[in-house]
Amino acid sequence: MKTKVLLAVVVLSCAPLGVAGNKAEYPNEKVAEFVIEKLDVTSLPSAFRPKKEKGKKTFADYGFAARRVDENEAVIEAAGRVKRLAIKVLDQKSSGIYVCVAEPGENGGQAKTQSVLLLKRNDPRALLKGRESFREFAACPVIGESDSTASSYGD
Repeated sequence: MKTKVLLAVVVLSCAPLGVAGNKAEYPNEKVAEFVIEKLDVTSLPSAFRPKKEKGKKTFADYGFAARRVDENEAVIEAAGRVKRLAIKVLDQKSSGIYVCVAEPGENGGQAKTQSVLLLKRNDPRALLKGRESFREFAACPVIGESDSTASSYGD
């Protein structure tokens, strides 16, 4: 009986260490650069993601290049200027990164579509997965149609 109790105490005391080791951390600097490098674009809402292609997950895989990257903002563009996206980091918490993703209008006009997304990952080696957030930010009012029929994970 004493052995079982001792074993249970040892397991319970080590559990927080195991859980803490799996916690995915997010950077405090160059967050926009981190987002464009680590985002699984196939998890974005259909208004922003490129057409799915086998084996491709990141912006780099799809041929997007950064046109401008600041501490908390980035503008990326697909080869041939087919698609352009602006990403602005709105808030960062231990639970994830809130970003505003927008498809800029012609000649830098008002965005055609924009939405607040929550980016998360479960493992430090995993890509960020995005889903639309219901949290509102004054810096990113929702513009454009909401795709409520498809999940943000591409289902």
